Amino acid sequence: MGLGDRIEGRTARVAVMGLGYVGLPLVVALAKAGFPVTGVDVSPERVDAIQRGESYIGDVAQDELAPLVETGRLRATTNAAELGEADAIIICVPSPLQHNKAPDLSFIITAARQISGFLKKGQLVILQSTTYPGTTEEDVLPILEESGLKVGADFHLAFSPERINPGDKQHTVSNTPKVVGGVSALCGDLARRLFAAVHPVVHSVSSPRAAEMTKLLENTFRAVNIALVNEMAMLCERMGLDVWEVIAAASTKPFGYMPFFPGPGVGGHCIPVDPFFLLWKAREYDFHTKFIELAAEVNEAMPFHTVSKVVEALNSRQKSVKGARILVLGVTYKADVEDTRNSPATHVIELLLGMGADVGYSDPYVSRLHLGEGGRPSNGRRLDSVPADPDNLNWADCVVIITPHSLFDLPGIVARSSLLVDSCNATGSAGQAAGKVFKLGVGDVARDALEPSYDDP
Repeated sequence: MGLGDRIEGRTARVAVMGLGYVGLPLVVALAKAGFPVTGVDVSPERVDAIQRGESYIGDVAQDELAPLVETGRLRATTNAAELGEADAIIICVPSPLQHNKAPDLSFIITAARQISGFLKKGQLVILQSTTYPGTTEEDVLPILEESGLKVGADFHLAFSPERINPGDKQHTVSNTPKVVGGVSALCGDLARRLFAAVHPVVHSVSSPRAAEMTKLLENTFRAVNIALVNEMAMLCERMGLDVWEVIAAASTKPFGYMPFFPGPGVGGHCIPVDPFFLLWKAREYDFHTKFIELAAEVNEAMPFHTVSKVVEALNSRQKSVKGARILVLGVTYKADVEDTRNSPATHVIELLLGMGADVGYSDPYVSRLHLGEGGRPSNGRRLDSVPADPDNLNWADCVVIITPHSLFDLPGIVARSSLLVDSCNATGSAGQAAGKVFKLGVGDVARDALEPSYDDP
């Protein structure tokens, strides 16, 4: 029986390398589809948690994972040798940027070398980690062929970008269309058939390079539009307008427009990272992606702009940021997730600490925050979360909302804060007329024109 038949019969054994935000939802989806699945990860803590049926990812429910482990449909291991027992291997390891914004393919290269050591005839290898066009064929393929096997004849290779959106209950692994591109037509077809067992639609493209570029286009589109609205927010402040009012009005147009929203910066693994993969690779072709670079520049400036709003707010009360007590609410990169990767909150806190402020934070999803990403001066410093209760709100000279978790009592926070900077429109128009709330994207004229929604304490 060939690999295609085993895939169709759900008897093909699948191994997934990397059990993080992408890998864990994928192993669960594959196991639920009927495949025997093995997750491989370097972290003994992750492996042990899975073997106990415990989920450490918010998008994977405990009652969804545990039965799959109990029945033996899903298991986890740190032993890379078990890759040799799989019919299909999917790589879901991290692909971050280095400090100089160059792609860091070390995790992908390590995974490819591990697979090469156990590669056998007939296996299908799929790279899912986000990367620049050419990685699958220029970096992964030569390493796999060091095994002595040849792609297309002895084994199969494809790229299929992940489309995980952490915290999104509407768009999940099981209902988001999939894109695949194989080194050969058969490689692509086998990858398509495997993912068709999990995804409602699988769209095939001509090559791994086309699939790799698809992922970068998707996220660069978002990054550019976020940069546009961030720039509009700063312009509205200068012109005395309310960018949130303008966005709401523009959103009434049923064609030719979709709303994006300003904020303190972009975070997570994709939006702050993927455009740099593209502009880095473009230089190989003597092509300078000026539009993309400008968008990255605007987005990277937003933590600095957010801090300038804090300074503005404190100045309105004749206070200096040096020595001011500041409470930051929310340090994950988006609401209602526990992920702090590339969170703008970390940079905002570091900037405030560097200006001499006394900074605390509150986040129900993050008990301890490690500072110093990107080699900034506060490297190695750690802060512990405190409750967003009346005592801590009263302690603060200024409260700064970075991430609007639904667990926050926003009306109560507005009522009990003496001064508040809102970087994401979490508070609506609350408290603005009293001069209590300083909102990103809202100029003085617009702020003074609004009526408060909550009474002052």
